[in-house]
Amino acid sequence: MYVTIEAIASALPARVVTNADLEAENPSWDMGRLVERTGVRERRIAESGETALDLGYQACLALEAEGKLDRERIDALIFCTETPDYPIPPNSTVLHGMLGLSNAVMAFDITLACSGFVYALGIARSLVLSRTATRVLIVTADTYSRLIHAGDRSSRALFGDGAAATIVGTGRGIEIVDVEFGTSGSKFDRFIVRAGGARAPRTQQTCVQTTDRSGNVRTAEHIEMDGLGVLSFFNSVIPKAVAGTLARNGMTKDDVECFVFHQASLVALQGIARGMGIPFERVLVDLENIGNLVSASVPIALRDAIDGGRLRPAGRGVLCGFGVGLSWATAIVKMPEAT
Repeated sequence: MYVTIEAIASALPARVVTNADLEAENPSWDMGRLVERTGVRERRIAESGETALDLGYQACLALEAEGKLDRERIDALIFCTETPDYPIPPNSTVLHGMLGLSNAVMAFDITLACSGFVYALGIARSLVLSRTATRVLIVTADTYSRLIHAGDRSSRALFGDGAAATIVGTGRGIEIVDVEFGTSGSKFDRFIVRAGGARAPRTQQTCVQTTDRSGNVRTAEHIEMDGLGVLSFFNSVIPKAVAGTLARNGMTKDDVECFVFHQASLVALQGIARGMGIPFERVLVDLENIGNLVSASVPIALRDAIDGGRLRPAGRGVLCGFGVGLSWATAIVKMPEAT
């Protein structure tokens, strides 16, 4: 049985925040240098009251408008987000009700970020292979702007908000050949929001602002990212992980038409390409106008790779997500033959 990605659609907030907007607000920020490192010139940012659930629902409607979402044929729903609407219940159950899906549908959330789509892809593939489900709807959506302090240059210049909706089944589509996963939980605090959960509830102290050595302002309730530490770790891990997945499938990097990595930053993509010894033109770059879209990054980049002709009929691609946890996952995919 071949398990395939049958369709992908996306939804982005209408609000555009450009680098000129950030520079006008923060004249001391060197936006030229930030562009060189991030590759981002503008990003979409959710309006007040606009949530990851809202964007995920819009992505589902976009799928439906393309004739790709038949609500009666969905029997599992996976919602991947780190910015849910409520502590309880999960976004998946709320979206289930919004879509009017059958009561027989399995619905659950996973709380991964940048590796989340490929993780969800592996879970969906296993559900289909085991015949637990026949068609799985994956929704990956995040509004990281909610977790970023306005004075945190390192995060605010990089991240955008957005969502993707993906159908996994056995119809014509992109074959999911293999998926492998990895975790380094001992490094969990390299990317963290320290306060707001059960271990460290919000208090008067957790909203006190601090400034790091680079001038980034944040509180314990905002994203704290060890950018250099995360970059160094994934530059060493991802090339080996991708090479291992390829070897397991009797492939080499030369068999891959396009590498669709999580759009972490331009410098991260360049570092991984160097570590793998592949020409950078074989790596999809989809950052400039939307930024790092967290869990929605890989599916939106994959859709753009297909629409842009970077993955042609019968061509093979690599999908790789990596981030919070620290966690990573690699998938090999194969485009359908030309009709």
